[in-house]
Amino acid sequence: MATWFVSDLHLDANTPAIVQLFVDFLASIADDAEALYILGDFFEYWVGDDALNTPSTAVFQSVIDALQRLNESGVALYFLHGNRDFLVSEGFAQATGCRLLPEYCVIDLYGTPTLLLHGDTLCTDDVDYQKVRQLFRNPQWQAQFLALPLAERIRQAEAMREQSRQAMQHKKTEILDVNPQFVVETLQTHGVIRMIHGHTHRPAIHDLRIHDDSRIAQRVVLGDWHDDKISYLRVDSSSMVLES
Repeated sequence: MATWFVSDLHLDANTPAIVQLFVDFLASIADDAEALYILGDFFEYWVGDDALNTPSTAVFQSVIDALQRLNESGVALYFLHGNRDFLVSEGFAQATGCRLLPEYCVIDLYGTPTLLLHGDTLCTDDVDYQKVRQLFRNPQWQAQFLALPLAERIRQAEAMREQSRQAMQHKKTEILDVNPQFVVETLQTHGVIRMIHGHTHRPAIHDLRIHDDSRIAQRVVLGDWHDDKISYLRVDSSSMVLES
């Protein structure tokens, strides 16, 4: 039996192929998985759980049903918010059987304490993004946004997505990746030598040296999904495989 990790599917109405890939993926791991962790940006955007069972989320119903089936079969499901789906809440959790995790979560992964996070907080060189993130994670901003009519929230989410795309075109590649020193500091803060995250769309397993520690630390980066490509991490008691 194994623990599986995915992130950065960016599901929306324009990605029916990825929706189906994920449904098929869940079916394929059902007999092997004891747990599945979704580490953020599962959706391209999420404007509130009240969008469930409305036309705006109809494309996701097969995913929600598949997650629920997997959970009912005995697989533990966990959801950690990304920068696109930070408004996922208890309504989604109840519909799928997922347990919502804090933005930094340490788990015991077959005897190795492992830090899980989406990964955007590690990109500290992107100062403009970090300011926007701080605003979006503010409970007052979220309450005001969720009080808007659903159609208006969708309109604003689409506009913010386009603004994000344009901003990305003008940013240097380096600032879109993690800050190496902050990675080390984050590992030290949480007292672990392994972290797993997504966000950067740069799948790899990095070995790291931490000052005053003879052990080799690891940073495992999950990949994003495309119409013809999936990405996952499979970990069991004796091996770790990153597919990207």
